Amino acid sequence: MKTTQASSGNALGSKRDMIYISQFNQLALRDAAVSEVKIFDTTLRDGEQTPGIALSLRDKVRIAEALDEMGVHVIEAGFPTISEGEQQAVRSIAELKLDSRICGLARSTRKDIDAAMSCGVDYIHTFIATSDIHLKYKLKMSREEVKSRAIEAIEYARSHGLTVEFSCEDATRTDLDFLKEMHIAAQDAGAQTINVPDTVGVISPAAMEYLVSELVKVTKVPISVHCHNDFGLAVANSLAAVRAGARQVHVCVNGLGERSGNAALEEVAMGLFAYHGIEAVDLSQIGQVCRTVSRLTGYPLPNNKPIVGKNAFAHESGIHVHGVLGNASTYEAFVPELVGMHRQIVLGKHSGAHSVRDKLDQLKIDVPESLLPVLVNRVKELAETGKEVDDAELMALADHIMARGDRQDIVKLKEFAVFTGKGITPTATVTVEMEDGSSNTRSMTGIGPVDAAINAIRGAVNESIILDEYRLSAITGGSDSLCEVTVVIKDSSNGGKASVGKGIGSDIVQTSVEATMNAINRNYHRIKEDRN
Repeated sequence: MKTTQASSGNALGSKRDMIYISQFNQLALRDAAVSEVKIFDTTLRDGEQTPGIALSLRDKVRIAEALDEMGVHVIEAGFPTISEGEQQAVRSIAELKLDSRICGLARSTRKDIDAAMSCGVDYIHTFIATSDIHLKYKLKMSREEVKSRAIEAIEYARSHGLTVEFSCEDATRTDLDFLKEMHIAAQDAGAQTINVPDTVGVISPAAMEYLVSELVKVTKVPISVHCHNDFGLAVANSLAAVRAGARQVHVCVNGLGERSGNAALEEVAMGLFAYHGIEAVDLSQIGQVCRTVSRLTGYPLPNNKPIVGKNAFAHESGIHVHGVLGNASTYEAFVPELVGMHRQIVLGKHSGAHSVRDKLDQLKIDVPESLLPVLVNRVKELAETGKEVDDAELMALADHIMARGDRQDIVKLKEFAVFTGKGITPTATVTVEMEDGSSNTRSMTGIGPVDAAINAIRGAVNESIILDEYRLSAITGGSDSLCEVTVVIKDSSNGGKASVGKGIGSDIVQTSVEATMNAINRNYHRIKEDRN
């Protein structure tokens, strides 16, 4: 399924309404009219050369199918000459008869080209190094010898009816006059696309724009670019090349590739759409394809990865959340649904009432306005410890606060400390303030820190209180999950009636203390109500 700029005007227009770029882009790019740019994906070739990645045949087929469904124009399925397994993978992908063109990489030798042809591909990407560095230290060949080798390979592939794309490896460190000479020779030999690789990722966007603008003067076939990310400029260099006249970009999903990787498909695709109005692939599938490749390669997406990272559409700051909820354009470059992602309101120490209220609305929890500040403060307190409150934990906190309501404590915990460790008898010290303003301090031991803490509270408040039941559970089950403690106490001085208290927090001992104090206060409120 190809989804280039040929998409219907209405569909493209509606998608353009989902992106909020700077008006200065239009001013700067008004003289760079671009009608179409093809995407050449090399995830299965250069991407698999990422250290630590070894895809199975099944994985490669799944990725190829996903790329095809996304609308990638060319899929470089592998480097057939390197192994039987590589040939099998390329052959299997070619046999799928996808809409995308299936390409095999080949050095400028008949052996490599034959290996690619044996896999059933009709598109060859052949290359040879042209920089003086490579000629002297790697190939040990003269410029004339390199040019002759390139011409022979191109003519051989064309004689077999193959579509040929040719690359001058290390083009961005090649003498410009010789590079132009190579482009002329390659196109005269029959190359239908000529690629300009920034093999070591060393060129700048301004220099790439200059280089391509010079090559366009002598190159009559489409120019492609293959940019590495050693200086973090692969995407910028690719887009600069497009502005100068390149009409195809080599990419890898998630920016995979040798060393620091290649230009990321998702970032190039969004750059083409945002700055040139070209929908080179189906943008709505970007999120799913990136997640699929991440899972199959075992390379996790960094949280701050542009376009598809966990934080790409995550908002915590109260000011930002307020703005985004009012209008996404305030703090987002484009709406997440455009690339198959979703907005996430993160609850943390920077969250405000708007963030919490929006989350509650999503969860269909109606917390009274009078209690909302209490819930917000509780979220902030937990976040100060480094805890990010998830949906299940927010629900538990909200239930806990609503169950407590506006009830004021009759007995207040003023100080609390617990001492424990190997070879130390757990000891807790608490100070409580009673309703009449008096305070009591007690230190007690126990079989563990929780037991010691509850014993100290009982001693300071009312020794007729006994702990009848204690339950502890993790809300979500994660290692950093909030815990929920439920205690049931009975007060023999009040007819042995049971009172239930709950606490929610990240520390088991402190949460147990909170639950115990809640149960005690509920007991004292009941006594007060009975007297009235």
